[in-house]
Amino acid sequence: MAAPATAGSGEGPSDPLLDDLMPWSVRPLRTGRPWVTAPDAASLRARWDRLVRAGDAERERLFRPTRSRTPHTPVAALPGQDTGTGRFAREPGRCPEPVRILHGPYDEQWLLPDHRLIDAARPELWRVADAHQLFAVEHGRVPQDTGPALSVTALLPDGHSPAGRPGRIRPLYRRPGGLEPNLAPGLLALLRDRHGDAVGAESVLAWILAAARHSPAGCVVPLPADTARWSAGVDLGRELLRLQLRGARGGERPRLPGGRRPYVRAAVPPTPSDLSYDSEEEALILGTGRVSPVPAGAWEFRVGGVRMLELWFERRTAVAGTDGLEAVRPRVWPQEWTSELLELITLLALLAGLRPRQDELAHGPRIGAEELWAAGVLPVAAAARRPASVLDHQEEGPDGQFALL
Repeated sequence: MAAPATAGSGEGPSDPLLDDLMPWSVRPLRTGRPWVTAPDAASLRARWDRLVRAGDAERERLFRPTRSRTPHTPVAALPGQDTGTGRFAREPGRCPEPVRILHGPYDEQWLLPDHRLIDAARPELWRVADAHQLFAVEHGRVPQDTGPALSVTALLPDGHSPAGRPGRIRPLYRRPGGLEPNLAPGLLALLRDRHGDAVGAESVLAWILAAARHSPAGCVVPLPADTARWSAGVDLGRELLRLQLRGARGGERPRLPGGRRPYVRAAVPPTPSDLSYDSEEEALILGTGRVSPVPAGAWEFRVGGVRMLELWFERRTAVAGTDGLEAVRPRVWPQEWTSELLELITLLALLAGLRPRQDELAHGPRIGAEELWAAGVLPVAAAARRPASVLDHQEEGPDGQFALL
């Protein structure tokens, strides 16, 4: 079968789509009710307590039923989570331990991992989430978007997009234990022929993280024909990956070079109401609080046209009403939020500093989609786009019933 004339991005050489290089993808989580996530775990426990103590009518209102979930919906347990499967209205059980997730790009938050509370939790992601897994998350694209096309995390991502259409979540491995890379069959062999036997799944992910870019056709990834450029891009991608993992897997937490670590110069007030930036002083101002130095690259860092620091602040200070569970939140600004803000500033500043090197990777001779078709890497077999069968044990079904899967 010949390659179609429209393969790739349609911009210069026909670069392959990420959708073909990492063919198995999962749609973003759909919680259905915002109160199941929060920037702090204590609020989630307090929301649970308020919900289970409420009377039947009040519990129904607080729950915020949807067509997918009500307090009476029977559901299976989330893989890997020890939570109840009895109908919530009848036996809510104990509060599940909140888990750390990535809420959209770069924002680490918390989630109540109870399938009875989440409209679409994507169990296939939970089945492969372990100490070996990495998730590539596409960012929604908007016109004239110059921000990164995707990010990578070791946390379970919800895939939320701050603007534009949400992208897909692409696990690096199709099975637990770092087994069966989620790469187009034949891609590793082709890249090893070009760039040496050291090419592995994580080096391919590193290249993708460094080189991926938006296009009207979707996220595209230029593949270099030159080994020196491949090696430089993989090294850059590994640095991007190290930064975005934020110390996970035994790595170092992000740190700005040359002693330019941001400090709190004036304490963040108990209830900061606004956020602004003083470019002359390189200072981030939170009400009467002040943090500096904050490089301009961190302040201007955008995904889908949205400033990440502004979005992070808004999610923690926006008025959430007075009678819903979303209103159960810290009354004053927690100290840990300040620590998280300092780390986010550092991360965004470092990522912004690497953007020029990423832009250079689009130049030079490439392995185009036509060559991938000729090598049999494309078209991708339909089986590679479906999750692998990892159900080698029983999972608890609705109302505590077990089925052999």
